[in-house]
Amino acid sequence: MKAMYGVVLLLCSLGYISGELHCQHKRPNIPTEWIDMVNPCTKKMAEHVKAELGAAVQYLAMGAHFSKDTVNRPGLANLFFNAATEERDHAMKFIGYLLMRGGLTEKVRDLINQVIVPEIKQWDNGISALRDALKLEAKVTKKIRDVMMSCEDNDEFNDYHLVDYLTGEFLEEQYNGQRDLAGKISTLDKMMDKHGALGEFLFDKKLLG
Repeated sequence: MKAMYGVVLLLCSLGYISGELHCQHKRPNIPTEWIDMVNPCTKKMAEHVKAELGAAVQYLAMGAHFSKDTVNRPGLANLFFNAATEERDHAMKFIGYLLMRGGLTEKVRDLINQVIVPEIKQWDNGISALRDALKLEAKVTKKIRDVMMSCEDNDEFNDYHLVDYLTGEFLEEQYNGQRDLAGKISTLDKMMDKHGALGEFLFDKKLLG
């Protein structure tokens, strides 16, 4: 690594002396006609990147809570850690789409250069966390629909490609995820009603497979 830095410094020095090599390129002159996302749509997409990252941090807090030795619910912890990874991947997909469409030609760091603090940091039991998770997923789903409305109901440009992408890539996954969480809440609620803390313990073991 040090040798590589040395080569770069040497080339820069040679370029400074000879005037033939340069360590910085000029800004390329690229036509902008291909960039057709309208600003309200681009702005909504950028806002949703932050929403996905916020959801990821909230799920990390859930996973950390159920990983504590005083709680020790590895099944729930694993469920929430996986959800955090999924939300982060969603944010990356949104960034990738914006880059593909030319909506983020610079300042990508502004989307992730923020301090995100989870709204909730501890839970009384597993079912309260699952209920919060379902509310969080419903909130994210609504935000995705808001993005679609901003990009479709626009007098300047109906971005049908983005709407189709969000419908096929995200909405079905969101709805399936919400249904899965609702089912888990139903199962755990019944188990705790009959068996209390033992019901949660058995449910957590079931999550581990």
